[in-house]
Amino acid sequence: MSAILITGGTGLLGSALTNTLKDKGHKITVLTRTQRTSQDNNVHYALWNVNEQTIDETAVASADYIIHLAGANVADKRWTSDRRKEIIESRTQSSALLVKALQRPNKVKAVISASAIGWYGPDENRSPKKKAFTEDMRADKEFLGTTCRLWEESIEPVIKAGKRLVKLRIGIVLSNDGGALPEFKKPVKFGIAGVLGSGKQIVSWIHIEDLCKMIIYALENESLQGVYNAVAPTPVRNKELTILLAQKMKGNFFVHMHVPAFALKVMMGQMSVEVLKSATVSSEKIRTAGFTFLYPSIESALDNLIQ
Repeated sequence: MSAILITGGTGLLGSALTNTLKDKGHKITVLTRTQRTSQDNNVHYALWNVNEQTIDETAVASADYIIHLAGANVADKRWTSDRRKEIIESRTQSSALLVKALQRPNKVKAVISASAIGWYGPDENRSPKKKAFTEDMRADKEFLGTTCRLWEESIEPVIKAGKRLVKLRIGIVLSNDGGALPEFKKPVKFGIAGVLGSGKQIVSWIHIEDLCKMIIYALENESLQGVYNAVAPTPVRNKELTILLAQKMKGNFFVHMHVPAFALKVMMGQMSVEVLKSATVSSEKIRTAGFTFLYPSIESALDNLIQ
């Protein structure tokens, strides 16, 4: 049993991960901005304030591991200049606070930090020799690529503090409790499979159970360090995902239609570029490290999620 400190622990991934770790017998402390109480003896809350750079030092000192998930949701709002700044600083400043806290006496063995496949640009930017984006490739120069680069760089000083660091570049997370899947489901409930743009763009995804399992795998295996792509081994085209989802939910009682790219741009602004982007990302490195997926195919994932 270990004591694990989680940042971003009240979000979609953090909540699922807390439950998974608790079921495995670990003691969880979740850093929050507001005072909270827990009815569970294995889950506790501690205060931190990223803007003021304050943190409960006792929570850090008593942790065996830190799982760093904090960061403003990139899909919540339009990317105005203020929102872009908030997205970046919510990641870099929270990392800076952890780095500062780890300079004081502690027993933390490893830090597992979230990143995202936004690191990579569209498929057309990929080297012709590569079938998929791999961890050794440079960050894209657009907004999300820059955000991920700054995000990863901001947590790297923990290595100098003697901590093992694992960074997971997370793909599109499939869960019934939030994220992309409920949005994909909305039109299907009315019998419409809404294919985004051409539908040819590749989606690199991961089932939330596999993502939680991968984080725990990184936590428990001392041989893991550096960057790993957290995506399933079978990326899928947007049209294929959408049609398969509709079949699971509606059988043959649906029609599919394309949502034009220009309409997405009107609704979402610059964020639409990411929705329409094709990014084929490799999971070979984490699989070579011994990780096995519960849901390696999109069909197995949707079979589990659509019941």
